[in-house]
Amino acid sequence: MMQAEPTPLDEPGQTGHIGHADRRRRMDSTGEHGPMKPTKGWSLDFTGRPRLSAVLSIALLMAAFGSTGVRAAGYDPANDVNSMASTTDYTGAQAWWADGYTGKGVDVAVIDSGVSPVEGLNTPGKVIYGPDLSLESQASNLTDLDTFGHGTFMAGLIAGRDSPLTAPYQQAPASAYRGMAPDARIVSIKVATADGGTDVSQVIAAIDWVVQHRNDDGLNIRVLNISYGTNSSQWFGVDPLAFAVEQAWDAGIVVVAAAGNSGYQTKGSSPALANPAYDKRIIAVGASDSMGTMTQVDDTVPDFSAAAKTGSARAPDFVAPGVHLQGLRVPNSFIDTNVDGKTVLDDRFMRGSGTSEATALAAGSAALILSKYPHATPDQVKRLLKLGAYDLPACGRTGTMGSGELQLSRLLTYALPVYTQTVAPGTGTGTLEGSRGSDHLTRDGVVLRGEQDIFGKPFDSAAMAALEAAGISWSGGTWNGSSWSGSSWSGSSWSGSSWSGSSWSGNSWSSSSWSGNSWSGSSWSGSSWSGSSWSGNSWSGNSWSGNSWSGNSWSGNSWSGNSWSAAGWN
Repeated sequence: MMQAEPTPLDEPGQTGHIGHADRRRRMDSTGEHGPMKPTKGWSLDFTGRPRLSAVLSIALLMAAFGSTGVRAAGYDPANDVNSMASTTDYTGAQAWWADGYTGKGVDVAVIDSGVSPVEGLNTPGKVIYGPDLSLESQASNLTDLDTFGHGTFMAGLIAGRDSPLTAPYQQAPASAYRGMAPDARIVSIKVATADGGTDVSQVIAAIDWVVQHRNDDGLNIRVLNISYGTNSSQWFGVDPLAFAVEQAWDAGIVVVAAAGNSGYQTKGSSPALANPAYDKRIIAVGASDSMGTMTQVDDTVPDFSAAAKTGSARAPDFVAPGVHLQGLRVPNSFIDTNVDGKTVLDDRFMRGSGTSEATALAAGSAALILSKYPHATPDQVKRLLKLGAYDLPACGRTGTMGSGELQLSRLLTYALPVYTQTVAPGTGTGTLEGSRGSDHLTRDGVVLRGEQDIFGKPFDSAAMAALEAAGISWSGGTWNGSSWSGSSWSGSSWSGSSWSGSSWSGNSWSSSSWSGNSWSGSSWSGSSWSGSSWSGNSWSGNSWSGNSWSGNSWSGNSWSGNSWSAAGWN
């Protein structure tokens, strides 16, 4: 029998921020005004430009759009409503820290583009590296590291913490960077390359690995962050990616996924929310805009945040701050050097906007809840977050904001609800191609399509679903009949392996995958990656070294997708 809902602390029309009703409006230091209106569904904001063909090389895309940006003069987080100091304050995360709940003991798996050990994520033991399942795993100087710049940004929002910091974190100055759950640990599973390239088969394999290794010696993976999504063409009840996240949910892992960006998600016959967020069993998160104030009363939902198309369609469960957020840079990453219009705050920080960022804040919030209620089920965590959400007066449409905007302060006084969802589980028997939607990888001119993974191995969705349900889709380092990784831990990293055989294009991985010095087209020749950007400044292990992309970059490979659910970097 379900417990009665607690009474919210705020009446309609009152502020959702305890203790912040009298804060005056403050614009952040770069002077951004109003919501963004991006047209892309992943981490780049090409506002006002038409969406390119789904088979267009990212190299050509980068040739068409420059890499100009704005650098904020004298950035001061104390005067920035969208800094993490302010965001953790007005969302109520700092109230949880003050009560002793900081995410300690909770591991958050981040399936993304890897994590680089920048300040804020370089404390020993902060980041554990699972298998690198990306196409960059075959370049030893790139393994596990974030050449894109997306995964590091998300990991920082979830659990970043400057290395000198100690509790009580809420008393630290605004200049000290803290994510939502500063004592949680990140388990990074890299699936994407420097241009964001990944296939659904890689993401499914990563989810399956998380499920099977969630309780490996010393691990306690209770949250899975997926700031990613496709515009699947099939019902979530049969979709293989949706089925994979349901297995994680059933294994006790709180799955938090990005609702997606509507300019991309409403294309064609896709549902309003991205896949896997459109699965009703997990947590789907949309984005909200602070409007430059520390009170939630005037907060809105930006146009880019995907919403329900109709009254019966799946809406986000709630929204969380996702506009102009301060986050960690990966210097000389793809986003850092090639995205037009980004806002660089200083040597360490840049801004990010989108449902990717909102999802990361929600994942950190789930870690806080689990540090207080370690035995809570995913259903209970989802219910609690929805109960505490603040109904936005400026929005007023549940199809857009779901239950409202993330607000943690009131949840400290709520009892953990006794609750079990009644949504029927999926079967996972749909097609891998339907799960991809319009997102496809291309290698040597061959597009990855149909029922095959990146190795060209046939993908039998019904057979894979049976293995996933039994928790045995991985056998050592083998998944779907191919060796994807090593089979054991080596210190704080999962072991890797050299890929043998051929890719979907019919060519062997060793023949041309990492030869040459440029991307397809001419975007990466000259001094981009092989010259001044990464040479002398790339990541090797846990520090910068003299390694570079030269000799290990792409040749004839491209990404046509829009799956990383951030809307822009400003």
